[in-house]
Amino acid sequence: MTPADLAGLSSDEKDALICSLFERVAALEAVVLKQQAIIAELQARLAADSHNSNKPPSSDGFRKPPKPKSLRQQSGKKSGGQPGHPGSNLTRSDHPDCVVVHAPPKICDACDAFLPEPILAEVRQVFDLPEIRYEVTEHRVLQAACRCGKLHRGLFPSEVSAPVQYGPKTFAAMVYLTNHHMLPVQRTAALVNDFFGLPVCEATVLSACANAEARLAPTVDAIAASFQTAPVAHADETGVNIGGSLHWMHVLVTPLLTWIGYHKKRGKEAMIALGILPAFCGILVHDGWESYRSFLCGHSLCNAHHLRELVYLFEELQQSWAGRMIELLRAAAHEVNQAAEMVLGDERRVWYRASYDAILCDGERDHPRAEASGRRGRTKQSKATNLLSRLREHADDVWRFASDPNVPFTNNLAERDVRMPKVKQKISGGFRTAHGTKTFCVIRSYLATMHKQGANLFDALSLAFQGNVPQPRFTHDGGIATR
Repeated sequence: MTPADLAGLSSDEKDALICSLFERVAALEAVVLKQQAIIAELQARLAADSHNSNKPPSSDGFRKPPKPKSLRQQSGKKSGGQPGHPGSNLTRSDHPDCVVVHAPPKICDACDAFLPEPILAEVRQVFDLPEIRYEVTEHRVLQAACRCGKLHRGLFPSEVSAPVQYGPKTFAAMVYLTNHHMLPVQRTAALVNDFFGLPVCEATVLSACANAEARLAPTVDAIAASFQTAPVAHADETGVNIGGSLHWMHVLVTPLLTWIGYHKKRGKEAMIALGILPAFCGILVHDGWESYRSFLCGHSLCNAHHLRELVYLFEELQQSWAGRMIELLRAAAHEVNQAAEMVLGDERRVWYRASYDAILCDGERDHPRAEASGRRGRTKQSKATNLLSRLREHADDVWRFASDPNVPFTNNLAERDVRMPKVKQKISGGFRTAHGTKTFCVIRSYLATMHKQGANLFDALSLAFQGNVPQPRFTHDGGIATR
């Protein structure tokens, strides 16, 4: 229709045309708004990194996140040691192993007179490593024949079973480097050769690890059994490459104990097969993975995960309610950490929960749940709606840290223990066999536990190879986990 055609229209026809144009404009505006929302969501996805989502830091690549990964608030203090901190540095030894004396000349270079007996003027000490080389101990068995004809022989120690073999400290060093410092087998063998002058092949390193697993397995089984009496435990899982296929490594930890296992599955089937969580009756701290909720224990959710999701909604999607929730949760965590009893008082808990509910109401008003589409399965909801639903449905688990001094604000305790297997996979590229994975899980469970309890890991492994495995404390009185 051209402008000239409008002259021939009646008043009613023009009104009808205007109404139809209004409807078309409204439809086009709705399409534009929908497209803008899709574009904003795609741009936000591109901006997701380790500081505003659950993506690992390794996925950031060379692009530096715009903000620090740490979710801690600045304390206002200067960096470095604080006033009153004793510090730590080298202190002079009262019993040096070697003394080198630097005497002055015997004759004065100014008047040619003989100098008197010198006295001590100053002392300096150098801490260094001695020359390290392997030591060979030869065991000789003697024999003697009695006049009656019977032959008597001495006996080798039970641990000396071959004509030539490696000793317990050599095995301990190989296991320690491979399973605690995550060196690949090849580099472990090269390091033993370079440091100690002892030629070692890769098969020997693998054999040492298998031997360690057999010796440490009963202790690790006892660690697993002790979780039944733990008041609070932390759980997490991560993908691991075994023989070219995806498996899952599961960790269960307390401030004093660590247990690591693996399974082909990630969810409830794996957790039942591993056999610890079905008998656990305490409070389980986790990231909200639905499979954990199938067990009849208490639950506490990791608020570090919530904060990352909220940061994404606040910074990338400009949702004001998310920013207010970030400030509320951080303020509550700070107040709990400053409290003498590590919990909030009744009045403060009521205030925080009321503020929490008010923020959720604002968020739910802006992001109502999408109506059922009529298709099979769940109706897809936005990130904000899913997070709001979780924070509403499991509010008691979100705030459990404020009323129980044994429950921390985050699940960092488990995430720290699950990080080292990821380092192992990153360095070595994965595990070739299920047996090798089991060996790593057993040894790593033992070493992580003993490390938490302040043991010297090399000494512990040396004793284990001598048949005397040092045992950890299995009680759960290790104090409150770091928040």
